[in-house]
Amino acid sequence: MAITVKMIKELRDSTSMGIDDCKKALEQTDGDFEAAVKILREKGAAVAAKRASKEAKEGMVDAIVSDDGKSAGMIEVNCETDFVTRNEDFQKFVEELRVDALNHESDKMAEDVNDKIEAVMAAIGEKIKFRRNVKWTVEGTGSITSYIHMGGKVGVLLELGFEKEETAASPVYQELAKDLTLHVAAAAPAYLKRDEVPAEMLEEEMDIARKQLEGKPENIMEGILKGKANKFYSLICFLEQGFVKEDKVSITKLLEEKGKELGDTITVKRYVRYQLGA
Repeated sequence: MAITVKMIKELRDSTSMGIDDCKKALEQTDGDFEAAVKILREKGAAVAAKRASKEAKEGMVDAIVSDDGKSAGMIEVNCETDFVTRNEDFQKFVEELRVDALNHESDKMAEDVNDKIEAVMAAIGEKIKFRRNVKWTVEGTGSITSYIHMGGKVGVLLELGFEKEETAASPVYQELAKDLTLHVAAAAPAYLKRDEVPAEMLEEEMDIARKQLEGKPENIMEGILKGKANKFYSLICFLEQGFVKEDKVSITKLLEEKGKELGDTITVKRYVRYQLGA
């Protein structure tokens, strides 16, 4: 049977394999579509096994937020080289997974996309790994905002709470939410607030400070240690960090100012920051 361009295209669309591989499979099976699919699936599995030992440290982070802002998902998909992140098939694959992210609970998506991963690996010829996913749903009044930085190197989800549903539609609120996601991307806070910081982490910082202050009077040392503790919190806690666009204003102060402007109370419910490969 003569192998036509149409037959090759149909097989490629179904398997995501390369044109040459599809042509050879059709020739080997005398144009039998299903038999060719089987051969390519077997080849795909072989390619996947061959690439299994390779490191996948490049890739993309991407996110999706529902139209009403009440649910969101974020994914990280890894590959071996930055070159592959510019591959159209890889980008299309990540987009498909991004759209599907709202249908999977946190850290439950990888097990459902194994077959798709193998097909893409076979088509691209490089190890692809679905690393992680998170899914959020707003409880009560609030909304979720996402931000993707540096072409997918960093991704952020942020959930803010408020008291009035109409707040979500305000340009002031929308700008605040976007600014806060940008802040998380840039400042990478380790914790939301100080009571989440492990006591041993603070104690370690204070031990260092005490050694630096050896010999100073006890009453002076106490005040200096308190100041150092506050400084430590301001570096690692989201709500106490200086806003990246105006570092003399803390995030807490910014929320208060914007809340007054909106006639509402704005709170940070949670945030998550994905950094590629981290």
